[in-house]
Amino acid sequence: MKIEIRSLEIDAVIGILPAERQTPQRVIVDLEAEYRYKEGEYLDYAAIAELIRQELVDRKFGLLEEALLALKERIFEAYPLVESLKLRLEKPEILPDCRVAVSECWNRIDF
Repeated sequence: MKIEIRSLEIDAVIGILPAERQTPQRVIVDLEAEYRYKEGEYLDYAAIAELIRQELVDRKFGLLEEALLALKERIFEAYPLVESLKLRLEKPEILPDCRVAVSECWNRIDF
């Protein structure tokens, strides 16, 4: 089974420039998580979205890459059913003529 969370919008401090450290900016998160579904065992997408929101708002990361890796760690720790994970973090307003993002895929066996 695969759960997908698309276009989760969060206002968070992510960046190394002085202006980025003071003012939250819009971050868009996409997630795909594969898991082995069994009756009575499932992934709560609302709880996963809230975990992502809290992690990004509370931690105030310097780099998107740092945020991506921290989210991976938290999701694999909090959700043992997750077998593989794909995350994408985008800062759509950081440059006027493009959308900037980082992404990565992991398997639990690598965690």
